[in-house]
Amino acid sequence: MAVVVVGAGIAGTACAAELAAAGVPVRLVERAGGVGGRMGGHVVAGRPVDLGAAYFTVRDPGFEQVVRRWEAAGLARPWTSELAVLSGGTRDRAPGPQRWAAPGGLGGLVAELAAGLTVELGREVRRVGPGPIVDGEPADAVVLAMPDPQALRLLEPGHPAAARLTGRGWRPAIAVAAGWAVREWAELPAAFVNDHPVLTLIADDGRRRGDGAPVLVAHTTAAVARAHEADPDGAIGPVLDALRELLGVRSAPAWTLAHHWPHASPDGTRDEPFHLTADGIGLAGDGWGSPRVETAWRSGHLLGTELAEWVRRGRPAG
Repeated sequence: MAVVVVGAGIAGTACAAELAAAGVPVRLVERAGGVGGRMGGHVVAGRPVDLGAAYFTVRDPGFEQVVRRWEAAGLARPWTSELAVLSGGTRDRAPGPQRWAAPGGLGGLVAELAAGLTVELGREVRRVGPGPIVDGEPADAVVLAMPDPQALRLLEPGHPAAARLTGRGWRPAIAVAAGWAVREWAELPAAFVNDHPVLTLIADDGRRRGDGAPVLVAHTTAAVARAHEADPDGAIGPVLDALRELLGVRSAPAWTLAHHWPHASPDGTRDEPFHLTADGIGLAGDGWGSPRVETAWRSGHLLGTELAEWVRRGRPAG
């Protein structure tokens, strides 16, 4: 048997990598055609565009070691420590920690973590039950590395893990990317947008990636995402109108792309970095702590460390 990790975002991949490093047999399964999860992106006009996470920060020493490895390999780069704040027609500054970006797209960072792992792409898990059992097959342990609503759909009703996933909402978002022939807006790495009916964040993807391409990526409010859930392209018009209002962009873009994220971010945080039930079902992801890329990596990494010891002892940790 093996530990089955369901979800090849950064949390699941970090968990599987930690297990593999400890010599524990592990299978990483993902229903999509590639790794990355909400750090995944698309290739448009020959270049990658990040449509999920906008950037990441580094606080945890263990995560810093991974980031320095990415930086040395040219996969990650320091981007900016200051974002703009657009609110009520005014523009302010929001100094903060160093934000990092990825020249080849954030999904490439997850792919680097997955190197050497057994990854089963296009594999949809339908039911996880006590034992644990995955779609009727026994496993040493199972990790559900995904937003709460997705994990709940896989768990058998009444399982103790399900109780840890109820009672908290998740906000949707639509990310709209748009490319122009030339840059028409003032210098802007990225901006938080406060109290706006359409947008919450705008990122200059050319500045973020470092190639200078005139591309913007805007993230909508939850209300806009819900209104256009059935047809994300319907959000493109309101987003372009908002970019004209906020940045003074006048011409029509050469291309646009919209992606709906039904579970973009959780409402509220949790104090524990992961959860592991007595029968070996683990829960991990950016919902286990403050929702950040780093949180997701740390959640998966710590759960992988715990599970490696759990498997070695042959009994529940703690």
